[in-house]
Amino acid sequence: MELITYNALETIQVGYNLTKVLQAGDVILLTGDLSGGKTTITKGIGKGLGVKRIINSPTFNIVKSYEGDNITLNHFDLYRLSGLNNDFDLEEYFTDDSICVIEWPNNINELLPKEYILINLEDLGNDRRKISISLVGKRYEGRDLKCIQ
Repeated sequence: MELITYNALETIQVGYNLTKVLQAGDVILLTGDLSGGKTTITKGIGKGLGVKRIINSPTFNIVKSYEGDNITLNHFDLYRLSGLNNDFDLEEYFTDDSICVIEWPNNINELLPKEYILINLEDLGNDRRKISISLVGKRYEGRDLKCIQ
């Protein structure tokens, strides 16, 4: 699925709408350029999950966890990681009582689950974003993304 948003509020709305098809244990991988809207779409996911705190980039912490309505949102920014030489147990966060959103997942491909939602955000200029969403793995079979538009 591909769609275009024309401002940050529309990008947040895409994240919010995505929560209609999310389930505990889901992993969302966010790719795209710097300032491409990865944290912005995560704000919408948090809003849809009932997170009350302000969501911002966890660049210097690697991960921030937020409590929502009956579920935890783990938000990762792996931009500063390079390879597996870091003492970081990402797998411990992949649980059935949370949803994980991972920015810059390509920096740790070896640790990623085999099934995930892949969202690529492309900056088109003037606050416009091209958002491409793919569902990867049997876990996501049968999920209808029409509600995201």
